[in-house]
Amino acid sequence: MTPFLGEFTGTALLILLGDGVVANGILSKTKGNNGGWIVITFGWAMAVFVGVFIASASSKAHLNPAVTLAFAVKGDFAWSLVPLYVGAQMLGAMAGAGVCWLAYRQHFDQTADAGLQLAVFCTGPAIRSKGNNLLTEIIGTFVLVWGVMFIAKPTSTLGSLDALPVGLLVLAIGLSLGGPTGYAINPARDLGPRLMHAILPIRGKGSSDWGYSWVPVLGPLIGGTLAAIVFKML
Repeated sequence: MTPFLGEFTGTALLILLGDGVVANGILSKTKGNNGGWIVITFGWAMAVFVGVFIASASSKAHLNPAVTLAFAVKGDFAWSLVPLYVGAQMLGAMAGAGVCWLAYRQHFDQTADAGLQLAVFCTGPAIRSKGNNLLTEIIGTFVLVWGVMFIAKPTSTLGSLDALPVGLLVLAIGLSLGGPTGYAINPARDLGPRLMHAILPIRGKGSSDWGYSWVPVLGPLIGGTLAAIVFKML
């Protein structure tokens, strides 16, 4: 695959499986209804594993604008390729969210709570305090990118199997730091599906919560950039 197709496909699968585990856990009349936080965080970790494993050979599997920006800041990735990667990630995230909706369309129709419908697509804070929410996203993404940079060091011999430690890293972040905001830690993961929530004909849907939408975009970009700067100082 070309790098564009790798980023598109990897991100699409990441979001399809990640949004899918949320849909299974919270939408009405699913087999996994009320599965709980452990199921959701583990499902997202496996979604990351699948996306990274598939895209690693073609694009190094960034799948996240914060990761792409961080590697460019670090000097390991050409700035001229940043728009291509981010565009592929956004389109892939939108495609994955759209397919997830198709798979669970009947269950969206059976779910009267518009907040639960939105939660399938994007994150929202447990306690709405944008400054604190932003800080949480910065911290979570710093940990993500910091860990990824060690995993992706030239001395690594795992190749595509780097997907496993990345998935475990995301699992740890979700379990330990995901409580306040739902751990977007990826601008495309949040913004792409949020756009699809606004576009798709979902029965009874409410607001897409655009007033909060900048937090899971700006926070990860700041956190990723800080991780790259600190890593360069080592």
